[in-house]
Amino acid sequence: MATITDTPLDQDALAKVIADDIQPHSFVNLGIGQPTKVSNYLDAEKRVTLHTENGMLGMGPQATGDQIDEDLINAGKIPVTELPGASYFHHADSFAMMRGGHLDVCVLGAYQVSAKGDLANWSTGKPGAIPAVGGAMDLAIGAKDTYVMMDLFTKKGDVKLLPECTFPLTGVGCVSRIYSDKAVLLLDETGVVKVRELHGITFDELKDAHRGVEFELLED
Repeated sequence: MATITDTPLDQDALAKVIADDIQPHSFVNLGIGQPTKVSNYLDAEKRVTLHTENGMLGMGPQATGDQIDEDLINAGKIPVTELPGASYFHHADSFAMMRGGHLDVCVLGAYQVSAKGDLANWSTGKPGAIPAVGGAMDLAIGAKDTYVMMDLFTKKGDVKLLPECTFPLTGVGCVSRIYSDKAVLLLDETGVVKVRELHGITFDELKDAHRGVEFELLED
C-alpha cells in the first residue's frame, strides 16, 4: 500500500528515506548536492561503504566543527569524515570501480528523468552551456541501481518527470527510483511509473501535472 501524507518531505527527511532503503553491505556513491545528505542518516550497523569519485572508500558523515580537515573532502568539495578501514586511491581506479559495475547504488540529482528511466542531469542544452558531464555518466550506467534525489517540480513549477527528456541525456534507461519532495516513484522499462509514496500531493494531482506519463499506485 502506498504511503500518503499531507506534507512534502524536506531534504533531510528525504535523505533518511533513501538511507533506510539502501541495503546492508552495499557499496554506494552519493553525487554532489542534495544526495550528500544521505551519508548523515546511514545506520552504522548496516555497514554500507561509501565511494567518492575523487578517490575514497569508507567515507563517513559530513564533517562538522573540529572534525573538518580541508584535505578530506568528497567529490562535491564538502568536508567529510572517514570511517575505520577507509582507503584512498588514484582517480583512474575510482572510475574503474564506477565503470566496472562494482557499485551497488548511486544517488544523483537530475534536471529531468523520463518515465522509462532516462536521466538528464548535466546540461539544460542552452547555448553556451559548458560541456561537463563528468563522472555522472559513468555512475549512472556503471552502478547496479541509480536513484535520483530531486524536487518533483522546478522553481517555476515545470515538471521534471516527463514522457521523454528534452535536455541532453546522461544515461538511457538507468534510473530505477525517483526520491522527491512530493513522491517516491519506481521506474522500469515499461514506462509505467509505480507510485510508492505521496507527500503533499494527491494521486489525481500527480497525474494531472504529468500529462503523457502513466502512473500506477502501489496497492501492497
